[in-house]
Amino acid sequence: MFISLRESDSLPRYRFGALPEAWETCMNEISNELPLPDGIRARMIDNGNGLSMHVLEAGFDAPGRPCIVLLHGFPELAYSWRKIMKPLADAGFYVIAPDQRGYGRTTGGNALFDTDLDDFNFPNLVRDVLGLVSALGYRRIASVIGHDFGSPVAAWCALIRPDVFASVVMMSAPFAGPPAFAFNTAKDDASAARVETAANVMVEAVVGLASLDPPRKHYQWYYSGAQANDDMWHAPQGLAAFLRAYFHVKSADWPGNHPHPLASVTPDQLALLPAYYVMLADATMPQTVAEHMPGADQVAACAWLSDRDLNVYASEYARTGFQGALNWYRCGTDARYAAALRTWSGRTIDVPSCFIAGASDWGYYQRPGDFEAMRVLTCTDFRATHLIEGAGHWVQQEQPSTVASRILRFLRHDAPAV
Repeated sequence: MFISLRESDSLPRYRFGALPEAWETCMNEISNELPLPDGIRARMIDNGNGLSMHVLEAGFDAPGRPCIVLLHGFPELAYSWRKIMKPLADAGFYVIAPDQRGYGRTTGGNALFDTDLDDFNFPNLVRDVLGLVSALGYRRIASVIGHDFGSPVAAWCALIRPDVFASVVMMSAPFAGPPAFAFNTAKDDASAARVETAANVMVEAVVGLASLDPPRKHYQWYYSGAQANDDMWHAPQGLAAFLRAYFHVKSADWPGNHPHPLASVTPDQLALLPAYYVMLADATMPQTVAEHMPGADQVAACAWLSDRDLNVYASEYARTGFQGALNWYRCGTDARYAAALRTWSGRTIDVPSCFIAGASDWGYYQRPGDFEAMRVLTCTDFRATHLIEGAGHWVQQEQPSTVASRILRFLRHDAPAV
């Protein structure tokens, strides 16, 4: 059963991970089947890291195929890869796409606001992927491919375990590398005080947004707050309408997306980003995107996200809420969790890599310098950047054929055989 746009707010809501009995009831109300394309199936797999992962598979009919792992972002699901899984499988690969920790039909762990965020930091997200591929009987993966928040997970997989992940494709979100220790500061106290890391500069700029006229705030810090989950879960316009507007405004369908590099990491420059990245200080995300809700004619013309597909997202998030997914952002904005990543300070991604994004996607410019750092410093075997015309942030959904062809070109010509 799939909900209509008007029915989304009438679905029962449960706080994901709150109580075992509540979660069991919640899981029992999952519709048994997703509207998957032919050649894609779903099943649950224990990943050995505390999760029962909901996984989509293609190319499962022939054992021994090289494996591709697809990692989704926010507010998405494994379902976001539905359009490119079969083309990749038809090229000879076994393709898997899990609902990641805190998302969709994957269960296990605690996805409340008051929880141990170590579970949502990148080292444990890498363990989630390692456990999954091990459960499937793979010691070597042809490529790990991540989109949006899945992009840094894929990057960390390749950086930490290049023996397992033979190549990496990052999509929409550049990976600038592990956070660095302050270097050569032992000379005197003054030199130590002058040390500026990229993270510190970004935090100072984000704090400075509140002093602008009108005051602003960064969406990642908003997502890290206690109120964001309820704001979106109980959006005044309804959950499905909120998601429709959110997907629309970050796509190539919205005429306001004309991305360009920012000159510096300062409040004034960050304020040039669209409002869905740098919001009015007193606005919620549903309020921010509501004014850009597409009309009925635009929805009817939207070939890349049908009402049936939208209802998959609306029904899943109506069950679970957003908090499990938002906990990922909290790790990214809390310096304690960034400090844990300094274990890999100075490490680079040395397997073949490439980057794909929509030409109308602001995502690869939202943190000034990250795109360049990825290509020049972080990835020592960087092969190509592909900016796809006719696509915004949801590139593999908006232009799936082009994305699949770029991935296959990379795997056939640039990535090592597995």
